[in-house]
Amino acid sequence: MVERHPIREVWAQAWPSVLTMVSYTMMQFVDSLMVAQVGPVEMAAQGNGGIWSFVPLAFLFGVLSMVNTFTAQNVGASRREEIARFAWTGFWFSLVVWVVIMLPWAACLPMVFQYSGHSQKLLTLETQYAVTLVLGSLFALTGKCMSNFYFGLQRPRVIAVAALAGNVVNIVLNYVLIYGENGLPSMGLPGVAGVPALGVLGAAISTVCGTIAEVAIPLALFFSARFAKDHGVWQSWRPSLGDCKKLLRVGWPVGIQFGNEIVCWAIFMTVLVGKFGEIHLTAGWATLRFMHLSFMPAVGFSVATTALVGKYMGAGRADLASNRAHWALLMATIYMTLCGLAMAIFRAPLISLFTSTTDAANTAEIIRIGSMLMICAAVFQTFDAIGIVYNGALRGAGDTVVPGLYTIAFNWIFIVLGGWLFVVLWPALESLGPWIASAIYIIVLSVFLTKRFEAGSWKRIRLLETNPIHG
Repeated sequence: MVERHPIREVWAQAWPSVLTMVSYTMMQFVDSLMVAQVGPVEMAAQGNGGIWSFVPLAFLFGVLSMVNTFTAQNVGASRREEIARFAWTGFWFSLVVWVVIMLPWAACLPMVFQYSGHSQKLLTLETQYAVTLVLGSLFALTGKCMSNFYFGLQRPRVIAVAALAGNVVNIVLNYVLIYGENGLPSMGLPGVAGVPALGVLGAAISTVCGTIAEVAIPLALFFSARFAKDHGVWQSWRPSLGDCKKLLRVGWPVGIQFGNEIVCWAIFMTVLVGKFGEIHLTAGWATLRFMHLSFMPAVGFSVATTALVGKYMGAGRADLASNRAHWALLMATIYMTLCGLAMAIFRAPLISLFTSTTDAANTAEIIRIGSMLMICAAVFQTFDAIGIVYNGALRGAGDTVVPGLYTIAFNWIFIVLGGWLFVVLWPALESLGPWIASAIYIIVLSVFLTKRFEAGSWKRIRLLETNPIHG
């Protein structure tokens, strides 16, 4: 295996991953910006609907993230005939869980929102948004499988190009479907004749269409004649129960960890923060959008770290796996620390981007609340970078159970229970109280993951069998 300078190797693997995550985040960010121009209730509906639609997807995405690990370890072990094996496992897994889990979840969502205590208008809008995303989630699942496959293959540029294409489709359709023939008169932007203004529903439809465009590119390459021949694509297309069990055996802790975290954040935003009203929800979702711009590139470094650690573990070089993880950690930490400083310094003008020019009455209050939340979020950005990258590094080695269980426990102890205690015991803090609890959670988790990685027990894990047998 030819060694490159670690900075060059980490960056070569990371920048397409980072670009992919930035593109995905910008899709959500632009969605929120455009929906916010309709009104604060619409923006709150988009945030609430988005996070509850993502609850089961988060678990499934966590399982599919192990396609990256298995593919990378097969690449590192020079097992060319095995490379496409877990991409197919991911395909079949995605189809089954869409039918068995996602479609029933779409039917349950209206009942879920009924228990939130929100206004009727907010209930209607958030339900429309969530159900639309869930019905189109087969494309998101397939896209996640493909992205993890190409990351593990050490070809992340394919996914970067696809993400940019999906973003363009989403933004264009957003304008057409959210504003329709009305356009945006407050900004002097014309409408599209004959197209009804769908508002929040239009944003959901645009996101699904953008996802379809995004998954089409890697699929086209995967099934192209040359790629299929070079990577033995058609050698392992048949469903394999054994491979699916293996994916679930290693991936379930990651899925539970990710899914549980989304559930806790959903409770955090829609129940704990939502208790203080729609203005607090709008300010909270605006803050989260800027947090996404900060931590999603770090997730890109984490994905790259998973691939690099997996590759070097497959090659029997745990020393290089550790080295590359530390370089990725340094890069991500520098980036997120700078983001934290920007969030603190420019908090008011940043939050003002998510206020409507037609709703001056609520603008000042949204900025006041959002500015406090931005300071709270800025405090833990560096710690978040540490936790995100070390989590990806442990995942690349297959160390998923213990980190997953601790993360689940910390979620409920700090985000949910801690947030609830702030609401009950210190209600004068309003929505800032739960945010303080979330800051404590991220700091504690980063300390635990640091100790876990540096202890080095992950170096003894072996995922690849000596003589692979297809299930």
